[in-house]
Amino acid sequence: MKAFFVPYMQGLFLIKDQCHKIYIMKNITFIIASIFLFSLQGACKPSNESNKQAESIAQQEQTPVQTQPVNGLERAYFASGCFWCVEAIYESVNGVKEAISGYSGGETNNPTYENHADHAEAVEVIYDPEIVSFSQLVDVYFGSQNITQVNGQGPDHGKSYRSIIFYQNDEQKKIIEKKIETLNKQLDGDKVAAQVMPFQKFWDAENYHQNYERNNPDNPYIQNVSVPRLNRFKEKFPELLKKNTDH
Repeated sequence: MKAFFVPYMQGLFLIKDQCHKIYIMKNITFIIASIFLFSLQGACKPSNESNKQAESIAQQEQTPVQTQPVNGLERAYFASGCFWCVEAIYESVNGVKEAISGYSGGETNNPTYENHADHAEAVEVIYDPEIVSFSQLVDVYFGSQNITQVNGQGPDHGKSYRSIIFYQNDEQKKIIEKKIETLNKQLDGDKVAAQVMPFQKFWDAENYHQNYERNNPDNPYIQNVSVPRLNRFKEKFPELLKKNTDH
């Protein structure tokens, strides 16, 4: 889905395409757009079958790549919609030294923002395991997204925005699968949408994407999508937050 509508002040709506370009359209009523989107969501909820098939094949055919600690810091990898949002969420977590926006989950070499093909927008999380565990990072992952949304998060739609949680070894895989099993029991017939994939490679995104939420506070997408998502996460996990991370 190339574009979407986000309710905005005074009856305005924002439209964002897959390149994160923001436009403003006037004279569109909130009621009409809301009814349309609600109906569309109910009638056209995407299937997760192809993602789960790809997950099964990857788990059978690929050996996860184990990254090595550097100065006591470890790395974990997550995809959950727009990487601007996910980077900001993880950088608010105590024990996370840095989160880097990039691409992962596909097979194409040298992906770029304009052409990352089969990759999803993802983040590399560099963390101190003495302060925050991989298990807690997984809790952050599921606790900061719509866990049943297929191929997207919030207003961002498409395979580039699909949810993927990457494991580097059997222990991490078991942690993820146990948490998904627990979550699925809590859902009313629905299932966690995220793919569980063996980690292969992470490609850094372009420099202008790094710390985008922090560096572009006046961007309409940041104000209306990224910051609200971050604040919802903070309300759920106050015990995991660094000090002085208010928005």
